Amino acid sequence: MTAKTLARVDAAAAALLLIWAGMVLGFAFLTAPLLFGTLPSRELAGLVAGKVVARLDLAAWIAFGAALVLVQGARWLAELHEAEILGPMRLWGAAALLALLMCFASACIITPRLRTVRARLDGPVESFAPDQPDRAAFQKAHSISRQFMGLRLLLALALAAGVTALPRPK
Repeated sequence: MTAKTLARVDAAAAALLLIWAGMVLGFAFLTAPLLFGTLPSRELAGLVAGKVVARLDLAAWIAFGAALVLVQGARWLAELHEAEILGPMRLWGAAALLALLMCFASACIITPRLRTVRARLDGPVESFAPDQPDRAAFQKAHSISRQFMGLRLLLALALAAGVTALPRPK
Protein backbone atom coordinates (compact mmCIF):
# COMPACT_ATOMS: atom_id res chain seq x y z
CA MET A 1 0.00 0.00 0.00
CA THR A 2 1.45 3.34 -1.02
CA ALA A 3 1.67 6.46 1.10
CA LYS A 4 -0.83 8.13 -1.23
CA THR A 5 -3.40 5.34 -0.76
CA LEU A 6 -2.88 5.43 2.99
CA ALA A 7 -3.39 9.21 2.97
CA ARG A 8 -6.68 8.72 1.12
CA VAL A 9 -7.84 6.10 3.62
CA ASP A 10 -6.88 8.44 6.48
CA ALA A 11 -8.80 11.28 4.81
CA ALA A 12 -11.88 9.05 4.50
CA ALA A 13 -11.66 8.12 8.20
CA ALA A 14 -11.25 11.77 9.19
CA ALA A 15 -14.19 12.73 6.96
CA LEU A 16 -16.45 10.17 8.68
CA LEU A 17 -15.50 11.51 12.09
CA LEU A 18 -15.95 15.14 11.04
CA ILE A 19 -19.33 14.43 9.44
CA TRP A 20 -20.52 12.86 12.68
CA ALA A 21 -19.12 15.78 14.69
CA GLY A 22 -20.96 18.17 12.38
CA MET A 23 -24.19 16.25 12.91
CA VAL A 24 -23.79 16.52 16.68
CA LEU A 25 -23.03 20.24 16.51
CA GLY A 26 -26.00 20.77 14.19
CA PHE A 27 -28.24 18.98 16.63
CA ALA A 28 -26.87 20.79 19.68
CA PHE A 29 -26.94 24.31 18.27
CA LEU A 30 -29.72 24.20 15.66
CA THR A 31 -32.15 21.32 16.04
CA ALA A 32 -32.54 21.05 19.82
CA PRO A 33 -33.12 24.78 20.42
CA LEU A 34 -35.56 24.84 17.51
CA LEU A 35 -37.48 21.84 18.85
CA PHE A 36 -37.76 23.19 22.39
CA GLY A 37 -38.61 26.69 21.17
CA THR A 38 -41.20 25.75 18.53
CA LEU A 39 -43.08 22.63 19.59
CA PRO A 40 -46.10 23.13 21.86
CA SER A 41 -44.72 21.11 24.78
CA ARG A 42 -41.29 20.32 26.18
CA GLU A 43 -42.39 16.70 26.51
CA LEU A 44 -42.97 16.40 22.74
CA ALA A 45 -39.72 18.23 22.02
CA GLY A 46 -37.88 15.86 24.35
CA LEU A 47 -39.43 12.86 22.63
CA VAL A 48 -38.30 14.07 19.20
CA ALA A 49 -34.87 15.05 20.52
CA GLY A 50 -34.50 11.60 22.09
CA LYS A 51 -35.18 9.97 18.71
CA VAL A 52 -32.55 12.21 17.09
CA VAL A 53 -30.02 11.33 19.80
CA ALA A 54 -30.70 7.61 19.25
CA ARG A 55 -29.86 8.08 15.56
CA LEU A 56 -26.75 10.08 16.46
CA ASP A 57 -25.68 7.20 18.70
CA LEU A 58 -26.08 4.77 15.81
CA ALA A 59 -24.15 7.12 13.53
CA ALA A 60 -21.41 7.33 16.20
CA TRP A 61 -21.02 3.54 16.17
CA ILE A 62 -20.66 3.66 12.39
CA ALA A 63 -18.28 6.64 12.30
CA PHE A 64 -15.93 5.49 15.06
CA GLY A 65 -16.04 1.83 14.05
CA ALA A 66 -15.43 2.51 10.36
CA ALA A 67 -12.65 4.98 11.15
CA LEU A 68 -10.94 2.42 13.39
CA VAL A 69 -11.21 -0.31 10.76
CA LEU A 70 -10.02 1.99 7.97
CA VAL A 71 -7.04 3.44 9.82
CA GLN A 72 -5.82 0.34 11.66
CA GLY A 73 -6.77 -2.08 8.90
CA ALA A 74 -4.88 -0.13 6.25
CA ARG A 75 -1.77 -0.04 8.44
CA TRP A 76 -2.08 -3.74 9.13
CA LEU A 77 -2.32 -4.46 5.39
CA ALA A 78 0.67 -2.19 4.76
CA GLU A 79 2.52 -4.05 7.54
CA LEU A 80 3.47 -0.86 9.34
CA HIS A 81 4.87 -1.36 12.82
CA GLU A 82 5.71 0.98 15.67
CA ALA A 83 9.00 0.78 17.47
CA GLU A 84 7.69 2.69 20.50
CA ILE A 85 5.58 1.07 23.17
CA LEU A 86 3.13 3.99 23.11
CA GLY A 87 3.41 5.26 19.58
CA PRO A 88 0.83 7.26 17.62
CA MET A 89 -0.89 4.18 16.15
CA ARG A 90 -1.51 2.66 19.57
CA LEU A 91 -2.67 5.95 21.09
CA TRP A 92 -5.00 6.63 18.15
CA GLY A 93 -6.39 3.09 18.37
CA ALA A 94 -6.90 3.40 22.12
CA ALA A 95 -8.78 6.69 21.69
CA ALA A 96 -10.99 5.14 19.01
CA LEU A 97 -11.71 2.15 21.28
CA LEU A 98 -12.53 4.54 24.12
CA ALA A 99 -15.02 6.30 21.85
CA LEU A 100 -16.60 2.95 20.96
CA LEU A 101 -16.77 2.06 24.67
CA MET A 102 -18.59 5.35 25.26
CA CYS A 103 -20.97 4.47 22.40
CA PHE A 104 -21.65 1.16 24.15
CA ALA A 105 -22.26 2.84 27.50
CA SER A 106 -24.58 5.39 25.92
CA ALA A 107 -26.59 2.85 23.94
CA CYS A 108 -26.72 0.03 26.49
CA ILE A 109 -26.65 1.75 29.87
CA ILE A 110 -27.57 5.44 29.78
CA THR A 111 -30.32 5.46 27.13
CA PRO A 112 -32.17 2.45 28.63
CA ARG A 113 -31.90 4.11 32.04
CA LEU A 114 -33.45 7.30 30.64
CA ARG A 115 -36.29 5.30 29.06
CA THR A 116 -36.95 3.34 32.26
CA VAL A 117 -37.10 6.43 34.45
CA ARG A 118 -39.17 8.33 31.87
CA ALA A 119 -41.68 5.46 31.70
CA ARG A 120 -42.18 5.66 35.49
CA LEU A 121 -43.08 9.36 35.26
CA ASP A 122 -46.77 9.78 34.46
CA GLY A 123 -46.52 13.32 33.12
CA PRO A 124 -44.06 15.94 31.94
CA VAL A 125 -40.74 15.86 33.79
CA GLU A 126 -41.08 19.55 34.68
CA SER A 127 -44.39 18.91 36.48
CA PHE A 128 -42.67 16.97 39.26
CA ALA A 129 -40.89 18.53 42.21
CA PRO A 130 -37.13 18.93 41.70
CA ASP A 131 -36.43 16.66 44.67
CA GLN A 132 -38.75 13.87 43.44
CA PRO A 133 -36.53 10.75 43.07
CA ASP A 134 -37.52 9.85 39.50
CA ARG A 135 -37.12 13.41 38.28
CA ALA A 136 -33.69 13.61 39.94
CA ALA A 137 -32.71 10.26 38.37
CA PHE A 138 -33.90 11.46 34.95
CA GLN A 139 -31.97 14.72 35.27
CA LYS A 140 -28.81 12.84 36.31
CA ALA A 141 -29.04 10.36 33.42
CA HIS A 142 -29.78 13.20 30.99
CA SER A 143 -26.75 15.12 32.24
CA ILE A 144 -24.51 12.06 31.84
CA SER A 145 -25.89 11.53 28.34
CA ARG A 146 -25.02 15.11 27.37
CA GLN A 147 -21.54 14.77 28.85
CA PHE A 148 -20.91 11.55 26.94
CA MET A 149 -22.04 13.19 23.70
CA GLY A 150 -19.69 16.10 24.36
CA LEU A 151 -16.77 13.80 25.15
CA ARG A 152 -17.39 11.76 22.01
CA LEU A 153 -17.51 14.98 20.02
CA LEU A 154 -14.10 15.98 21.40
CA LEU A 155 -12.74 12.49 20.70
CA ALA A 156 -14.03 12.63 17.11
CA LEU A 157 -12.32 15.97 16.53
CA ALA A 158 -9.09 14.76 18.16
CA LEU A 159 -9.09 11.53 16.17
CA ALA A 160 -9.75 13.38 12.91
CA ALA A 161 -6.84 15.71 13.64
CA GLY A 162 -4.63 12.93 15.01
CA VAL A 163 -4.89 10.82 11.88
CA THR A 164 -2.29 13.12 10.31
CA ALA A 165 0.30 12.03 12.90
CA LEU A 166 0.00 8.35 12.06
CA PRO A 167 2.90 6.64 10.30
CA ARG A 168 2.90 6.10 6.55
CA PRO A 169 5.31 4.20 4.33
CA LYS A 170 8.14 6.24 2.90
